Amino acid sequence: MTAPLHEPTADAAPSPAEEAAVVGAEAKAVQGRSLGRIAWERLKRDKLALAGGIVVLVLVLIALLAPVIANLVGQDPESHHEDLIDPLFGTPTGSLGGISGDHLLGVEPVSGRDIFARIVYGARISLLVGFLSAIVAVILGTVLGILAGFFGGWIDAVVSRVMDGLLAFPQLLFIIALVSVMPNELLGLTGTGVRLFVMILVIGFFGWPYIGRVVRGQTLSLREREYVEAARSLGAGRFYILFKELLPNLVAPIIVYTTMMIPTNILTEAALSFLGVGVKPPTASWGQMLSSAIDYYDSDPMYMVIPGVAIFITVLAFNLFGDGVRDALDPKGSR
Repeated sequence: MTAPLHEPTADAAPSPAEEAAVVGAEAKAVQGRSLGRIAWERLKRDKLALAGGIVVLVLVLIALLAPVIANLVGQDPESHHEDLIDPLFGTPTGSLGGISGDHLLGVEPVSGRDIFARIVYGARISLLVGFLSAIVAVILGTVLGILAGFFGGWIDAVVSRVMDGLLAFPQLLFIIALVSVMPNELLGLTGTGVRLFVMILVIGFFGWPYIGRVVRGQTLSLREREYVEAARSLGAGRFYILFKELLPNLVAPIIVYTTMMIPTNILTEAALSFLGVGVKPPTASWGQMLSSAIDYYDSDPMYMVIPGVAIFITVLAFNLFGDGVRDALDPKGSR
């Protein structure tokens, strides 16, 4: 009698550890990514944008730590070093504008003030005006743009005509005229503080129509979306829809245009200081240094090159970073 044939056996059941590994792998495979994480991953692939962001971060740290940095190199932006100035021509002794171990970027003609210390302190003025005026413009542009786009009607007509008027207004001439007639004391501020306050408000006020137009256009599109109609059908009020449904979806374009607006504001501040209506000496400003360097561009060209390069690097870094942020938040948008 022959032995019965063995029936084929089933595969062994997986162990609990293997089941947990499979479940974890499947969960990881279907795990969603937030829009912020997706944008960050796109931004990381843009090397130029990352380089610009690093430079911006370094500039912000330099502005915040200006007194510490000046003390580390043993210089003060208002200290004069007449012994380093040629008494006949008024230019720094030595080569390249007096660059040495004690004065890393040389000294100014006539006064002999350390250029490195003044560049560091000048970064505070440029970034302060650039950031604060951008904040003023973003607040005004966002509020008025979203109101015009959402409510429409006469509100949209009034806001749009105001934006058109401000875009056609000669901003620089108005700031020059306004600063010229401002008192030396205002709201507890004196001298340079008054000029900075006026520049920040006026630059921000004339800058809001640019972002206001963008926010208005985005709001006109978003207010017709399904989630807005769903919120209305559930009884949500207008201001709830504005601040809970529309505003969060406007964050990306607002961030993009803010990063693009800051370098423009920095250039405006430099232009005003160059024309003599910005901050006054002895307060350091890059535009003011360029204005003072005009008389010495042939005998001491480094005095003009250094603040010019500082402005160039700052504006270029912000533009590169802004372009990268725009591409990361809106990859389908055209340049």
